[in-house]
Amino acid sequence: MNARTRRELLAAVGTASAVGLAGCTGMLLPGGDGDDAETVDRTGEETASVTVGADGGLAFAPAALRVDVGTTVVWEWTGVGGSHNVVDRDGAFESDLAAEEGFTFEHEFATPGTYEYVCTPHQTQGMAGTVEVVER
Repeated sequence: MNARTRRELLAAVGTASAVGLAGCTGMLLPGGDGDDAETVDRTGEETASVTVGADGGLAFAPAALRVDVGTTVVWEWTGVGGSHNVVDRDGAFESDLAAEEGFTFEHEFATPGTYEYVCTPHQTQGMAGTVEVVER
């Protein structure tokens, strides 16, 4: 099994698990596909921030973000919830796995589209987000 197929399989399993867990608890988990999280609009800004390890340690905040082409998104770790990473489901970007408060990862978005990402250790708990990149 090649790395991309394996990553796609793991992402699908994580999404299915999060949806199943949400159904059991009677609520939607933030982030998954972006439809259940309120999108925060940061268009017009050069940089946008996302907290890693929010809401008790197993969430991105905001979970859904809209930015312009050319915007740099900076993910900053809270130090809560163990080790986290930020991994684009399609391989456009991937951070190191880190647990320490203040660790940062950044990515400049040069191409319009919707980028879905997860924390691989916690994707089955619904730790996922989206960045929607739009033309200026």
